[in-house]
Amino acid sequence: MALVTPSAGAEVPGYQAKVDARLGSLKRGVAAGPFKSDWDSLRAGYRAPEWFRDAKLGIFIHWGVYSVPGFANEWYSRNMYVPGNTAYKHHVATYGPQSKFGYKDFIPLFKAEKFDPAAWVDLFAEAGARYVVPVAEHCDGFAMYNSDLTEWDAAQMGPKRDVLGQIATAARSRGLHFGLSSHRAEHWWWYYMGRTYDSDVKDPRYAGLYGPAAPMGLPADKPDHWPDGNQLQEWMPPSKAFLDDWTARTTELIDTYRPELIYFDWWTAAPMFQDRMRDTAAFYYNRSRGWGGQGIITYKASQMAEGSATFDMERGKTDALKLQPWQSDTSVSVHSWGYAKDDTYRTPQSLVSDLIDIVSKNGNLLLNVGPKSDGTIPDEVVTVLKGMGGWLKVNGEAIYGTRPFKFFGEGPTKSGQVRVGGQVEQSAIKGYTPADIRFTTKGNTVYALGLARPADGAVLIKTLYAGTPYLDAPIKSVELVEGGKIDWAQSPTGLKVTLPAARLADPYPYVLKIRTR
Repeated sequence: MALVTPSAGAEVPGYQAKVDARLGSLKRGVAAGPFKSDWDSLRAGYRAPEWFRDAKLGIFIHWGVYSVPGFANEWYSRNMYVPGNTAYKHHVATYGPQSKFGYKDFIPLFKAEKFDPAAWVDLFAEAGARYVVPVAEHCDGFAMYNSDLTEWDAAQMGPKRDVLGQIATAARSRGLHFGLSSHRAEHWWWYYMGRTYDSDVKDPRYAGLYGPAAPMGLPADKPDHWPDGNQLQEWMPPSKAFLDDWTARTTELIDTYRPELIYFDWWTAAPMFQDRMRDTAAFYYNRSRGWGGQGIITYKASQMAEGSATFDMERGKTDALKLQPWQSDTSVSVHSWGYAKDDTYRTPQSLVSDLIDIVSKNGNLLLNVGPKSDGTIPDEVVTVLKGMGGWLKVNGEAIYGTRPFKFFGEGPTKSGQVRVGGQVEQSAIKGYTPADIRFTTKGNTVYALGLARPADGAVLIKTLYAGTPYLDAPIKSVELVEGGKIDWAQSPTGLKVTLPAARLADPYPYVLKIRTR
């Protein structure tokens, strides 16, 4: 099959002139400095700002047209066009053939009639989040913001509201930092399988939504070939027209919404994006300096040189303290990032434990929620967020504004990943033991955060033994932040603490506040 050239935006009057204007603006923005479009310049000038290092917890929001079917996961828009896929079978059985009812037909059903951005942000603030990162555009090609480059956006269709802009306004009015994510890179190949049989993806009237729908693999590969996700040179490279469109949309987001953080999804690591990523980073960092701050780019693969942006681990963590700030993103829901019926959900206790583990290793947790198509947040998610917020209200001093200790902690549990219907942190399945302790610091205080409570209340922190070189002075006092009398003593084998019996049944982690002379 011949490669289809992209026609994204062709329905928009003056589309090419608008793209060219955006590309010209990017070129001028890079030339203005101080950041230049080379890795040495980007590495030399980039530092994660203090607000990010202090914030520790952010909320990710996957909300889009895919919440209408709410089936399996947010990849429904692609999978419904893949013969044999469970989403394909569900779609035909529920809505009819893709030639009669395609993804575009979900858009009028995406009404968002109960969407209240202020209420959302109030909930996120109650959960203890300090920044909010909604998805500006997922791989499906439907922009959740008011764009000059496409008519397929939430301001003109579906909700007929600038969803991204309204969340930005609500977050900033509440004192939360605002970021956004872009997953448009994957749109290059997203709908390709819909071209292999009779579906609406082949109808040129809908090219603005379905886009190039290019083959995933190289010309020698079979049409249904799924290339190695870690070897992106083996994928069909995007065209210049698509890259220009991607660049224009990214600069539009930067100039219109002034995000303090931009999260780029994995396919921007494809080789043809490398020059664009350098240009975009220089443009964005220069722009954000003009606003009086340092913009943050988070990335997941190899599209950014180490030190030129902030590394992000999707549904993953590190076993070591990282010297540079980093981020882990995971979801309250287990099987999907967007809303899906009958999903399973994490517990607030397990997520608090993961937050502690991540913060002790110099990281932030970006925690995702998937609202329903009407704009309500599932009750299960609300319960989790409020549970986390209740713990942070009491113990947040050991999280917010802290910095890593000389080492992250002690104990037998290692971070890792297993697959249980989806990729989930090991701790979500196995949990932690009473021997798992994590550390943070603030001034002359060291916080020891116990990830599980011992049945007998006896805690031994081995690395804080009498005379340990890890402390600059002897221990003066030890307190339980949540309250309650404790006994403690520093011995040659460690810091021994006895937790109050009344607190042992609490399923949440506990925090010891340790002061030195």
